[in-house]
Amino acid sequence: MKLNGNIITIIVMLKEVSDSMRLRCTLITIALVSLIFLGGCYQPGPGSKPWQASFSDKDAPNIIVSTTDGNSSEMHIAPIITASTPTPNPPITLPTPRSETLTYVVQQGDFLRKISQKYQVSINQIVEANDIADQNLIEVGQVLLIPPSSFTDVAPGFKILPDSELINSPSNADFDVAKFVAAQGGYLSVYSEEVDDVRMSGAEILEQVALLFSVNPRLLLSVLEFQSQWVTEKEPPDETLEFPMRYYDAWNSGLFDQLAWAANLLNEGYYLWKLEAISMWELSDFSMIGVDPTINAGTAGVLNLMRHLTTEEDWRWAVSETGIFATYYRFFGYPFDHGIEPLIPDDLVQVELQLPFQAGAVWSFTGGPHGGWGTGSAWAALDFAPPGEALGCFPSDAWAVAVAPGEVVYSGHGAVIQDLDGDGVWQTGWSILYMHMDTQDRVSVGTYVEAGDRVGHPSCEGGFSTGTHLHIARRYNGEWIAADGNLPFVMDGWVSSGYGVEYDGYLTKGDTVLEAWNGRTATNAIQR
Repeated sequence: MKLNGNIITIIVMLKEVSDSMRLRCTLITIALVSLIFLGGCYQPGPGSKPWQASFSDKDAPNIIVSTTDGNSSEMHIAPIITASTPTPNPPITLPTPRSETLTYVVQQGDFLRKISQKYQVSINQIVEANDIADQNLIEVGQVLLIPPSSFTDVAPGFKILPDSELINSPSNADFDVAKFVAAQGGYLSVYSEEVDDVRMSGAEILEQVALLFSVNPRLLLSVLEFQSQWVTEKEPPDETLEFPMRYYDAWNSGLFDQLAWAANLLNEGYYLWKLEAISMWELSDFSMIGVDPTINAGTAGVLNLMRHLTTEEDWRWAVSETGIFATYYRFFGYPFDHGIEPLIPDDLVQVELQLPFQAGAVWSFTGGPHGGWGTGSAWAALDFAPPGEALGCFPSDAWAVAVAPGEVVYSGHGAVIQDLDGDGVWQTGWSILYMHMDTQDRVSVGTYVEAGDRVGHPSCEGGFSTGTHLHIARRYNGEWIAADGNLPFVMDGWVSSGYGVEYDGYLTKGDTVLEAWNGRTATNAIQR
C-alpha cells in the first residue's frame, strides 16, 4: 500500500479457532459478562456477539493474511511496518506512582470512576480496599482508602492518528459528512432519530456530535464502523441497532447518545494526556496497563475510549495497526497525511474580548472553569446568570451579547458559534461558543455581529442545565482552550483562574477578585 511513496506492509497472522475453543471462549465471555453485570459497570445487550473488527479481509488496505502452525487457541495480530512512520513524541512526564495508601473523603458529586481516575487506580482496587458492596453507592463524607497505583503491563507506543484528526480541526473543515455517508450506502445513510424534538438523519446526528464536542467526524465515522459496521453495511449486527458503539447502557441508547458518550471519552483521553494526568489505563476487564509516554494526545484519546469497550487482548488489537487505524485508512487514507502541527502555536495569544452582557446590566458569575462540552473536554467554559431573582429555568429578557466582532456560523439546539477570524469557518483560528441561547430572538446563521451586538437570551435550552444562564467557551483551531490554563479567559480585563475544582474559580481585575458561586450575591456580581 503506497503512502506518499512509502510502503507500509501490515502482516496479520490469524490462528484458526477450533469448535471446542469457540465453546470455551463463549463460556469465558459469559463468565466475564456476568462479573461485569454484578459489578454494576455495564450490561451486555441482547444477542451481543464477541467484540470484533468491522472490516473483512477483502476490504482491508493491502493486508496480507497468513496462518501459523501450532496450538491455535486464540487470535494473534502481529503488525510489521517496513516504512517511515510518525516519530515518537517527546516523552511526557508521567505522574509519580504512589507507594503509600491514602485516605480520601467523598465529596458532593463524586463517584468511584472519578475518584479512580484522579488517583490512577482501578475501581476494583478501591472497592476491595474498602469492602464496598455496591460500587454505585458511596456517600458524601465517607472515608475511602486509596491503595497505591500498580500495573502489570505497558500499553503499545503505536501512534494511531495526529491530534488534528481527533479534534474537529482545520484538517476536516471542508469534509462533507452527508456526502460521505450517502456514498457508503450503509445503515447510517437511512437512519434517523429525534434529538431535542427534531428528527435528524444519521449524518446530521454525527455532524452535530462532532460540532458540539469538537471531535473530528472522520474519527467518529471510523470508530462507528469499527464497532458496528453502520457506515458500510445495510444490515449491521442486530445487537448494534440500539447500541451502535456496543456500549450497552439503557441510559445511552440510540445513535446520538452513543456517539456523544464516545466523543466525550475521546476528549477525556486527549485533554488529560495534555495535562500529563494519565499514568495507566484501566480496561473493562479491570486490567491495569501502564502508558507509553511517547504517544500523542490524539492516540491517547482513542486508547481511552476503547479501554471501556474491550478486554486487554481486544484493546491491544483495536489500538494496533490492524484496528481503528486500518478502518480509518480504508476510508480516508493515511491519517498523518491530514496532520496539522502544531495545532496550538506556542506563541498563541487571545484576541481582545469584552464581557458577554450589555453595559450596566448586573449579572452573576456562577460557574468557574469547567468542561467546554461534556465532562471530557478542557475546562474551557465560564457561566454567568442574568439579572433577576428567579431560580431554576425561567424565560429571561436579558441579552447575551457578542464578546468580539465576527460571523455567526452556527445557530441551533441552544448553541451559537461565532467565527472570529473572518473566514466563516469555526474550525480555523478563534471561535466562541455561546450556549443555552433561547430559540426566541436568537441570532441567525450568517449574521455578522460587532462586539456588544445581541446574540440571544439566556435559557436552559440545549445541553444540560438546571438554571437559566449563559455558558461561554473558547476554541482555537477546534481545540478547547482551558480557562484555568496558560491562556486564561480575559474579558474586559477580567482574568479567569481556577484551583483544580470544576466550576470553582475566580475572575480577577486589578485588586478585585470575584469567586464563582451558584447563586446571586454581592460577591459574585459583575457588570460592564
